[in-house]
Amino acid sequence: MALLLAVTIAIVTALFLSLVEGVGRQALLVASIISFSVSYLLIFVVLEFLIFREINKIYKLMGKLRKKELSGIRKEKSGALNPLEKINEEIFAFAALKQKEIDELKKLEAFRKEFIADVSHELKTPIFAAQGFVHTLLDGAVNDKTVRTKFLKKAAKSLDGLDALVQDLLTLSQIETGDIKMHFEQIDIHKLCHEVIDQFEEKAAKKHIKLHLDGHPNKLFVLADWQRITQVITNLISNAINYTADGGEVRIQFETSKKSIITIVKDTGEGIPVAHLNRIFERFYRVEKSRSREKGGTGLGLAIVKHILEGHGTKAEVESEVGVGSSFSFRLPRIKAEEEAEE
Repeated sequence: MALLLAVTIAIVTALFLSLVEGVGRQALLVASIISFSVSYLLIFVVLEFLIFREINKIYKLMGKLRKKELSGIRKEKSGALNPLEKINEEIFAFAALKQKEIDELKKLEAFRKEFIADVSHELKTPIFAAQGFVHTLLDGAVNDKTVRTKFLKKAAKSLDGLDALVQDLLTLSQIETGDIKMHFEQIDIHKLCHEVIDQFEEKAAKKHIKLHLDGHPNKLFVLADWQRITQVITNLISNAINYTADGGEVRIQFETSKKSIITIVKDTGEGIPVAHLNRIFERFYRVEKSRSREKGGTGLGLAIVKHILEGHGTKAEVESEVGVGSSFSFRLPRIKAEEEAEE
């Protein structure tokens, strides 16, 4: 920039002197050189003190900002002839980063509002139901022994559902905030599944659903948290029974390799439409809300499954076909049994 201005001034000086009589070419050349030198020096000094110094301050500020805010953004090479290009790139990168943060905050705010609305609705349903039964009893129905017992059982059921919802919310919150730590140890996943299935035999029998656990010649040892994986299997089997019609089947299978064991929970239930598969692990997400509530559950089961498995460094996979059934699976690292290690 300084060079261009100095050349311009030298040319203007030469043109002006050429109009004066008696000035020769040699004098014009000397005058042009002197004009160029003086102009360049003066312009450089002015730019250095008035512009470049301020630009350097901005460079330093942007450098500090890059270390704190823009460390993850790839640094572009600026052109040497444009001292403002680097600043422009830095400001653009900073603006893009802040816009991204704003978009994320907007998404979080929308999610927060939706979550509060869902929680309010889920809490309101069992509370209103229990209130209705209790107020009916207080209005005089309590004197009828048959009605009293019936309504008290219904109120207790609503309160049990409320308690389950609160416990699931607490569990989910504690997992997300890191208050619940995974206690990894060697566990037999086959034995764990057997214990969980025993708890659901009565529930499955009421719907004439066959519960089947595939056998295995060896113990299936994995590295996992027994309590949390029990919770995963419990939620998956509970969902499978809830969404399988009377006379159906729920089966637990295993696929083994040298490094891992895949646990699969399959059912012959309603199946899940493809459009919903990517969202079923969201909190309170239901494919059909009215039918889902009739089948029980808090709407948090699969969200808890997702977070527990993420805490194990893995994730849940799902395959489903409407009218045929669903298959949920997850992979855990395999540990050789002592007898296998000795061999």
